Order: sequence, then C-alpha cells, then structure tokens
Amino acid sequence: MAEITLHLPLAFDVAPVCAPGPDGRCSICSDEGIPGRILELHPDNMALVEMPDGPQAVAVDLVDDAKVGEWLLVHLGFAIARLDVNP
Repeated sequence: MAEITLHLPLAFDVAPVCAPGPDGRCSICSDEGIPGRILELHPDNMALVEMPDGPQAVAVDLVDDAKVGEWLLVHLGFAIARLDVNP
C-alpha cells in the first residue's frame, strides 16, 4: 500500500476551513479530499488535475509553487494540500 504524507500550506497557522483528517475526509464538514496529480499548469493559479473521474480544473492558490506531476489533495475544486505519494 502507498504511503501518503500530507503537507499543509505554510500560510496556515491553523488548519484551513476544510482540513482532512486521517480518513481523508474534512474534519469540519465531512466532505472528502481526493488525491489528484497535476497534468498542466494554467494562468490565474489554475491547473488541470487528473482525478479519479477524469481531468478537472483545480485552483492551486493554497499550494505554493505547484509543479506538473505533483500530487495534491483536492476539495471542492481547490487544492488544499500537497501530498507525497511513495509506492
């Protein structure tokens, strides 16, 4: 099983409005954060991200210096954290 490490953006002294718990669901609203891999970066802090249901436009404002190929935790169309995925 892959090991996943969560990296919250440094801009947060406390957890963002929606913060994933150990089960991947937001501990505040119970919605699920879903892992996705960046396929393309676009202007205005947007990225095309490969998600389980296919590519989606995702805002990457909360993740500093996003790069193609990185894994993100996506919640409601926003990347809320960077993930390290090690097989």
